[in-house]
Amino acid sequence: MTNNQETLARAVKELMYTEPFYGLLILSLNKKWDERVKTACVGVSGINFDLSISPTFWEGLSAAQRKGVLKHELMHMALFHLTDYRHLTDHRIANIAMDIEINQYIDPTWLPEGHMNLGTFPELKLLPNQGTKYYYDKLKEAKSEALDKIIEAIKNGETECELPDGSTVLLSNHDWEEIDKLDEGTERVIKDQLGGILKRTAEAVEKARGTVPGEMVDVIKALNEVPEPKFDWKGYIRRFAGKSIKVFTKKSRRKLSKRYEDNPGLKIKQKKHILVAIDTSGSVNNAELKEFLQEIHHLQKTGNEVTVIQCDTAISHVGTYKPGEDFKIHGRGGTSFQPVIDYFNEHFNKLSCLIYFTDGEAPSPINAKGNILWVLSNRSHMNSSLPGAVIKLEL
Repeated sequence: MTNNQETLARAVKELMYTEPFYGLLILSLNKKWDERVKTACVGVSGINFDLSISPTFWEGLSAAQRKGVLKHELMHMALFHLTDYRHLTDHRIANIAMDIEINQYIDPTWLPEGHMNLGTFPELKLLPNQGTKYYYDKLKEAKSEALDKIIEAIKNGETECELPDGSTVLLSNHDWEEIDKLDEGTERVIKDQLGGILKRTAEAVEKARGTVPGEMVDVIKALNEVPEPKFDWKGYIRRFAGKSIKVFTKKSRRKLSKRYEDNPGLKIKQKKHILVAIDTSGSVNNAELKEFLQEIHHLQKTGNEVTVIQCDTAISHVGTYKPGEDFKIHGRGGTSFQPVIDYFNEHFNKLSCLIYFTDGEAPSPINAKGNILWVLSNRSHMNSSLPGAVIKLEL
């Protein structure tokens, strides 16, 4: 086992040199040896990812093949195969489709002989670089003796299969049991956590003047994209917010001081201070929370100071919104709007307005004053009894 640890460390180091993105990505994984695993696989453990490797399988690989196996398993994770494709009903065909997609992006000299690829099913005339769903659909509708033999071999837990033409293909049979048990909330947390890991890895590679591999460019781009706002926050805040403002001064060389010759002048900028409340009760699902956070991101871009207050039946967290930082949700209990209203009333002279993101599923609060805007999620029902203006985010 000690020798395996050394060769694994060497393979990771070589991957860092040749494929720095994947070399850094593997550092985020818990790596373990497991004889119950026939080859190697990535899986979920709670909300984290781990990499399991068969010591016997590892010992039989060349140095180049070890790098290829590591990259292969990392790509399963990086392309969100463990979450985005768990709805595919035939997991055996899904395994094949995923391997066909991934192995196109790995140097063939890095892969064990007999690896799954486009040429495994020449009669299907599969197109390159089409993604897992394309290959899954093509294989599902195919009438292929080779495919039937492979599926039967996977079903029997075999690691290789002899095809009708006499060639041998290696098989991977990922364990879907734990993945199938994931509930919607846990899946969302796993995907968000993985998205954060991928973005930080890409940033570290680019900072070191490396390049993100071509197959990951679109994935990283999609993670960094923020959907367009569903509401005109800039226009609304200008009309809606109260008079409470903060004044910021900044020295500017473009404008010289009138009182002190050759000294920089002062640039004065006024900001409204907006209190944004997020309903973190259990009735608000993860998709709604994501929708709220996307709108808050655009709200902050209006140039105003934003303080976020989280509340279910009680206030659980108050803090300044900082774009780019991981946002942790607190609460997830029952629902009451009153604690936030009381907080807003207490700090009324320091705040321009209150914007409350919620599903509206709670009794109306009392003693509400000032400018209040209730923003309901797209799945909620309009609640006209709420004090203040009410809007609903549409799809």
